[in-house]
Amino acid sequence: MEQIEQLLESLRVLPHAAALAFAYVLALPIGWDRERNERSAGLRTFPLVAVASCGFVQATEGITGNSPEAQARIIEGLITGIGFIGGGAIIKQSGAVQGTATAAGLWATGAVGAAVGLGSYDVAIVVTLFTIFTFRILSPVKQQKTPRDDIGPPSGSS
Repeated sequence: MEQIEQLLESLRVLPHAAALAFAYVLALPIGWDRERNERSAGLRTFPLVAVASCGFVQATEGITGNSPEAQARIIEGLITGIGFIGGGAIIKQSGAVQGTATAAGLWATGAVGAAVGLGSYDVAIVVTLFTIFTFRILSPVKQQKTPRDDIGPPSGSS
C-alpha cells in the first residue's frame, strides 16, 4: 500500500486530477446551458474542451519548465485548435450566420481550462462567470429584439 501511495505522489496524479476535475466542473454549467438551448455543442463538448485545455497545459509542464516562451507556444496552439473546433460550430444558412456564440463559448471554455492548468483559478472562475452571464442573461435580451428585414442585399439591387 505504501508503494502505491509513493507512486501516486511521484506521478502527481492527485493534484492533476483535482485541477482537471475543477476545469470540468467550471465548464459544466456552460455546457448545460448550451444543451438546454439545443445548440450544436453542449453538455459533453464544453467540459471536454476545458479538460483537454487543462490537460495540455499540465502535460507539458515537464518540457516547458520555467520558460514563459515555451508555455506561450503551448497556449498559442490551444487558442488556434479551439478556434478550429469553434469554426465547426458556425454555419451559414439562408443568409444568416449561426453558431458564433457557441464558438465563442467554446473558446472561453478553452481559456477556463488553460487558466486552471496554469494555476490561475481566479481567472478561470471569472471567465466562467462572464460566459454564464452572457449566455443566461444576454440571450433573452437578444431574443426580444424584433427581426430585421434588411438582412441580405439592399432592396432594389440586382
